[in-house]
Amino acid sequence: MALDPDTFDALIGTIRRFVAERLRPLEERVAEEDEVPGDVVREMREMGLFGLSIPEEFGGLGLTMSEEVRVALVFGRTTPAFRSVFGTNVGIGSQGLVMAGSDEQKAEWLPRIASGEKKPFAFDCSSWRACQPREPSANGATVASRRSINLGSGSLRLAGGGKYERATEKYGARSQTSRCYAP
Repeated sequence: MALDPDTFDALIGTIRRFVAERLRPLEERVAEEDEVPGDVVREMREMGLFGLSIPEEFGGLGLTMSEEVRVALVFGRTTPAFRSVFGTNVGIGSQGLVMAGSDEQKAEWLPRIASGEKKPFAFDCSSWRACQPREPSANGATVASRRSINLGSGSLRLAGGGKYERATEKYGARSQTSRCYAP
């Protein structure tokens, strides 16, 4: 169900200010540290961003697809790293339950996903990694079992320390792209 226009406008205004005043100044730090600060993630939880598309009855905001797209456009004004923090909760991580989950499944999981308490399934890093094969390690953590991913124009390869590097075949240059780990 769509929010009333005044409420949605207030939400968009709040998100615009959050992106401009809080997130954009942190872009360089996030790139250098390869991590979104915990206090920013807490603020995202408090704003309800982990539950944008989850119905209000389960603790979400219950936005329509059109409203969700408008929120995504505002987040397009900063690095995608911030959107990836809650993106899987809003999309693939919750919508299967919203559309086809039993009442019991919805009651158990959707409030925890909407609050950001639970990252669904194996989505503990950036969204692209969710499809990577994973296997348990000796300490119970899960790790990507592939050492490289072919992207056609180049590849990503595990470079140590849980980081992937983009290896561009055409120029032979490499640059760090993302830390990949799983607690």
